[in-house]
Amino acid sequence: MSHGRRPAEITTDKAPFHPRILDELLPEACHVDAARENTRIEADHGRSKARLRPLRGLKHLRSVQTISAGHALVQNIRRGHDEIATDIDPHLRLAAAFTELAGAV
Repeated sequence: MSHGRRPAEITTDKAPFHPRILDELLPEACHVDAARENTRIEADHGRSKARLRPLRGLKHLRSVQTISAGHALVQNIRRGHDEIATDIDPHLRLAAAFTELAGAV
């Protein structure tokens, strides 16, 4: 927590100790307690772990920032949260977005 940006929102399960600990560590962050909200995030996280396991983890904070920013970009494009390729079928959205981005570069 001493490196990088501090989160504005934290989602946890409904364990009774989370609000107290989060108020101590991050009093400015919004705490969302939802029992199953992390399921999709954890499933997404599993793919990242499988990809990074052969590398034996990331050695530098800059690598973590780069990987997580790229991962967030891809997920936002897939889910239609970005202006790129929003009018295309969701299954083809990522390929269309990268084709459009390659043309711009």
